[in-house]
Amino acid sequence: MDQSVEVYTLPRGKLASWLLHAGKDVPLEVRVALAGSLFGTLPIFLGGVLNTVAVAWVLERRHPEMLFRIWLLVELVVCITRMFVLVTARRRARRGQSTLTDLYVLLAPVWGATVGYGAFVSVLSGDWVAATLSFLSAAAMVGGICFRNFGAPRLVAVMIFLSLGPCCLGALFAGERVMLLTLVQIPFYLFAMSAAAWRLNGLMVATMKAERENDRRARHDGLTGLLNRDGLFHAAKHGDGDFSRLQPGMALLFLDLDGFKPVNDAYGHDVGDQLLVRVARRLRVVAGPAALVARLGGDEFAIVTAPTPLKPPRELAGHIIDELGKPFELGTAASIRVGVSVGIAIVPAEGSEIDSVLRAADEAMYIAKRQGRAQRTLAPDLTAMAGNGANVSFAAGR
Repeated sequence: MDQSVEVYTLPRGKLASWLLHAGKDVPLEVRVALAGSLFGTLPIFLGGVLNTVAVAWVLERRHPEMLFRIWLLVELVVCITRMFVLVTARRRARRGQSTLTDLYVLLAPVWGATVGYGAFVSVLSGDWVAATLSFLSAAAMVGGICFRNFGAPRLVAVMIFLSLGPCCLGALFAGERVMLLTLVQIPFYLFAMSAAAWRLNGLMVATMKAERENDRRARHDGLTGLLNRDGLFHAAKHGDGDFSRLQPGMALLFLDLDGFKPVNDAYGHDVGDQLLVRVARRLRVVAGPAALVARLGGDEFAIVTAPTPLKPPRELAGHIIDELGKPFELGTAASIRVGVSVGIAIVPAEGSEIDSVLRAADEAMYIAKRQGRAQRTLAPDLTAMAGNGANVSFAAGR
């Protein structure tokens, strides 16, 4: 696994999952990316932690009373725990392990509640310096909460409510009519910042979906929907769906249709394109859902067997030859028949480059081609070839 890539896991609990709800019809990859965004922007996180701890400490020194001591103690415990969970999660993400997402998400509203508690007890103290400082601290946190967590708008709304809501409650007990203005200001602020979070979330989701679609188009063949050469290389290196990545013992089958050019010449390129689409469908079925199937260009295809293939490579090649040898009904006057020549190369060792395996399978395919239609050929052991640099003859035969 690439240690430089951080992948964060989605929450499992109902409450954390509800807080991270990003909207309807959001693909899994986008939801994972949005969850990962909550673990970023470390400077904003540190700034918020230092601000709230500093305010709690200063006001506890100014009012060495139980309510302020509780605030400072809880603030320290929550902030230290959040920092520990964040650092641990980032390390585990690089290792491909569970990232404690539930705990990290649930600690965020708790932190928001500590900020609100501090504002509430500051108002109750009757010290307007303390009240002003704590209110300013709570208000200052809202911007960071919104722009750090807009990947989870519900979480933003809950955190703002818990941090600013107690300010409204404190205003009712303050005994100052001017403080009642907060009963209008804070709900409006809560609504505006929550709406901004949903707006930013929508923009991010739309952008991620567009990037995902562009990436899919760049790595897939426009005609058949199979992987193209770039997509095959990327999937072999990084994995794709049920396919982890290229591993020792897997097989790469290089396929070239027999008799495709006469079809184009006789029926035209439209029929030829329809034939390629039908071939792609049959290859998907034969190869299985966990295998990689790609169109390399023209009438050339490649299959990388699944991590645990259902059939040995030579048997799979034989099945492909049989399936593609069956007639194709394309609405023409007669059934169309083509064949396929298959070259097979076995991945020799961990870290093998797909281009060398593909090259060996390509060479084996050309040997099969020279044997006649509907043949399969196994390339020599690539490890042995790399070790002695010798020209080893290919094993042929149906």
